[in-house]
Amino acid sequence: MGLNTSADAPLPVGQVSRLIGGWIDRLGQVWVEGQITQLSRRPGAGVVFLTLRDPSHDVSLSVTCFRQVFEEVADAVTEGSRVVVLAKPEWYAPRGQLSLRASEIRPVGIGELLARLERLKRSLAAEGLFALDRKKPLPFLPQLIGLVVGRASAAERDVLENARRRWPAVRFEVRNVAVQGVHAVPQVIQAVKELDDLAEVDVIIVARGGGSVEDLLPFSDEEVVRAVAAARTPVVSAIGHEPDSPLLDLVADLRASTPTDAAKKVVPDVGEELERVRQFQERGLRAVRALLDREERGLAHALARPVFVHPQRMVETREDELEALLGRSRRTLGHLLDRADSELAHTLARVVALSPAATLERGYAVLQRADGHVVRSPQEVAPDEVLRARVAEGEFSVRVAERSEPGPQQPEPGPEPGSGPDPQLEPGPGPEPGPGPE
Repeated sequence: MGLNTSADAPLPVGQVSRLIGGWIDRLGQVWVEGQITQLSRRPGAGVVFLTLRDPSHDVSLSVTCFRQVFEEVADAVTEGSRVVVLAKPEWYAPRGQLSLRASEIRPVGIGELLARLERLKRSLAAEGLFALDRKKPLPFLPQLIGLVVGRASAAERDVLENARRRWPAVRFEVRNVAVQGVHAVPQVIQAVKELDDLAEVDVIIVARGGGSVEDLLPFSDEEVVRAVAAARTPVVSAIGHEPDSPLLDLVADLRASTPTDAAKKVVPDVGEELERVRQFQERGLRAVRALLDREERGLAHALARPVFVHPQRMVETREDELEALLGRSRRTLGHLLDRADSELAHTLARVVALSPAATLERGYAVLQRADGHVVRSPQEVAPDEVLRARVAEGEFSVRVAERSEPGPQQPEPGPEPGSGPDPQLEPGPGPEPGPGPE
């Protein structure tokens, strides 16, 4: 319920404290989990004072309980132990302090812790934080390495010494943090974020030596896991020894079994790299020599072939073949010409035999009218019509004297055909008209 107050009508501090105590008294009991950071057991006192802290946050609450309540777990609970407490919130009005009055304390056993880690592991895996395709490759030769490690710890010494022994020029940006206890989680998260924000940092190593399951719990905290998953820089987990496997190993881009192993996996060995370069050089030289040897043998084999030993032999062979081909072509062409000449002679003889000129040579004549039409019948000419007579030696004109009627009659004796002009034709104008009947 809100209170009606003002600057003119304020409430006294005692009344405000009593009101807060009244509200808190109405709260019921709650189960609270945390880590004991302070434990006060005064001799003869009937009350035990505890400080319960959240391992993931910088938050703590005071807890009080009767001695008999604490005596039940006194053998299993010390500072740093994780416990589950059934308590009721209480308000101490004179000092304005909130505390928890515990009625039962239960230590959190290893089995229960492992069960909780397994549930958290399945939950984060379902989100895909452990997927292989999310993991980023490490650079071959990092110039600046971020290191999150405990102050003056053996893990810090192992990483620095082994890395510099392998590659003396490597540089580190170190963040010393608490690696166990109530301050470990926030300090590790802050260190990872600071190194991730530095553009020159190529890779981040989170390292810690071995320890119990409780000591390594900060590296299985959900917020630490999510901070590493959100980092843009590749992160290497080097927590504990080989059997230890916090959740940080699963979300990191590379898991190293020990801090020394992390230095070996992140930084290349200069001696090994020089040896590898030397081996590559030797392999390259062997490959080049083998190639040259193979090509030299091939060249020698090619030069040993007859075509290179006696190159003119191929030309001579081709010359003989060419002469043989030329001879064959000449003979073939001669045969073709001879056969064509013979065929031409036969054809010419046939043409001459069938030629009109040959007929004229035998004494025949060809009569043509003025229009060039050849006369083939007496009915085609008229009396006194001038015709052109063509004979073997030339041409002359003749005149038609008369046209005889067709019919069978005996020809009068006269010169043989072709020996003189036709008695029915009268020579026309010409060079020398021969004698004949008019």
